[in-house]
Amino acid sequence: MTVSPGDAPPTARPQSLMLAFLGLYVLDRDTAVYSGSVIDVFARVGVSEEAVRSTLTRMAGRGLLTRQRLGRRVYFGLTDHATEVLRDGRRRIRETGAVNRAWDGTWTLVGFSLPDSRRRDRHDLRSHLVWAGFGMLQNGLWIASGARDAAGIVDRLGLADHVTVFSARHAEPTGSVDLVRRVFDTEAIADRYRAFIARWDRPDPLPALPDDLARRLVLHTDWLGLVRQDPHLPAEHLDEDWPAIRAEELFHDLDVRYRDPASAIAADVVDEIAVSRQPGCYR
Repeated sequence: MTVSPGDAPPTARPQSLMLAFLGLYVLDRDTAVYSGSVIDVFARVGVSEEAVRSTLTRMAGRGLLTRQRLGRRVYFGLTDHATEVLRDGRRRIRETGAVNRAWDGTWTLVGFSLPDSRRRDRHDLRSHLVWAGFGMLQNGLWIASGARDAAGIVDRLGLADHVTVFSARHAEPTGSVDLVRRVFDTEAIADRYRAFIARWDRPDPLPALPDDLARRLVLHTDWLGLVRQDPHLPAEHLDEDWPAIRAEELFHDLDVRYRDPASAIAADVVDEIAVSRQPGCYR
């Protein structure tokens, strides 16, 4: 059974779904998956064959996936870069938590100045900073609460000559709660969590989807979209009824409900082959 694209949840975008699928069923398995079986899985959430093939090709072109032919079939595996990205997503789900309850009062600051001729580098840096929980305090100066691996971001992008990284504490007249409110749109963050709760906190979430494999895939896609946008702010500066806490409990409850049935379906549907660990290709 499949659903039409119009029945698919509005957040079920092919690349986001693909990252969730790879994190659930390919990461750390030393396998590559047949494109046809990925198409079968994605049909369950209303994603067309053309969209799946386009997404796989695009991700391979960006250095996230490798291709391997076996007869007439093409199998896709993870590169080191994809493995790093997916493991980071898994850490955010399993370890980071919905709020930062252990903030030490420090901020990580990143200052940079890049000319218009390096607009692409500037865009990449900003994207990586957002992913790492930074917000823009003012033009060319971004901050995040606590210790963040800004140096790792700068090194990966090759921008050490253009970026300054340091840690600091706020000083009067600037208060930490003022920084949180000025830099981060906390109401927008809360609204996203409320929308997640409204979608999933019901006896039969997303009934148009055919099975628990589809539901778990969309669940993880939705949740990863949330944690990717969440700067993990200090709990002391958030409302007592911060909706991320309830949303996180709901996510884990549903993941437990769907996990075994989804894994059984995936074992039957997903055609995979073992791949050797080769430097630069697999981890």
